[in-house]
Amino acid sequence: MTITSHGEELILDKERALYLPQHGLLAISDLHLGKTAHFRSAGVQVPATLAQNDLQRLSLLISKYKPSTLLINGDMFHHGLNTDIDEFAIWRKQYQQLELLLVKGNHDRLARADYASMGISIHEPSFCLGPFCFIHDAPQCTEEELYPISGHIHPGVTIVGKAKQRLKFPCFFFGKAYAVLPAFSTFTGLYNIYPKSNEQIYAITPNHVVAV
Repeated sequence: MTITSHGEELILDKERALYLPQHGLLAISDLHLGKTAHFRSAGVQVPATLAQNDLQRLSLLISKYKPSTLLINGDMFHHGLNTDIDEFAIWRKQYQQLELLLVKGNHDRLARADYASMGISIHEPSFCLGPFCFIHDAPQCTEEELYPISGHIHPGVTIVGKAKQRLKFPCFFFGKAYAVLPAFSTFTGLYNIYPKSNEQIYAITPNHVVAV
């Protein structure tokens, strides 16, 4: 789905990503790589393929949009170094020409040398581009003249069908004060968003992004 926000065209992709064609920038939030390995190390039986699937989805997005820059809007890595992050380091070598930016989130706690070794440029607390300020937690944005695009809360929306069935989907939220990107990781919960007047939610269904 293509929308216009603050004079710029934005593409909302059903794979939980935002593309800014004017800037060649692909943005995702809350990748949480390492979360599954962290749970497994604690004895919780979580499939090892979840992180691999997220990286495959990211590869497909890169092939689709051919961005010059990939921006992770916080919570790229869930915990310390582990096998999931080792897999990412191998994956990263396929895209050495791709600029990779990380706006640090509350889970991003690796040493700067670890990020640098994987070709990741750190921005803290935000990365600003055009009319937008990418920041992990929107209320912390101090760039008053820019529109914050955040993550952090893993937004979701519940849709009631004709037969009164209730379906919950991840979503994009574009409010008066800020926008929120969906969590890219499929291994996350959802926090229901309730828009006010003149605010818009775009639900991510299995096949489409739809305005609700």
